[in-house]
Amino acid sequence: SLGDLNAARQCFERAIKIWEASLGTEHPQVATGVNNLGGVLQDLGDLNAARQCYERALKIDQAAFGTDHPTVARDVNNLGGVLHDLGDLNAARQCFERALKILTQFLPAEHPYIKSARNSLAVVEKELRGL
Repeated sequence: SLGDLNAARQCFERAIKIWEASLGTEHPQVATGVNNLGGVLQDLGDLNAARQCYERALKIDQAAFGTDHPTVARDVNNLGGVLHDLGDLNAARQCFERALKILTQFLPAEHPYIKSARNSLAVVEKELRGL
């Protein structure tokens, strides 16, 4: 939050190593750290590395929680964001649709996460229509 993305990256990488050593590589806490690292990498402009992080976090969380869990929605939404940044609008749309479907099962319609997912989906759909 202070803007020192390189220091944040180092902290997340260190935390992930500690969690992997103590909890195992497939633990949901590792997924949270990997997801957060993905956000930093995305902010640094390393979109392919961010995508890999989000995909790893999603794989771990789906194995731990199942396919329709709010944590999975977070991962899918973040993956959609980086796919959007990479220009893969169709895949981004699929991610945002999936995140929205999961979130609406657990949260009230006016929840900020649902609003954010709807907005992201609307942006991608608009871009796909060429507007």
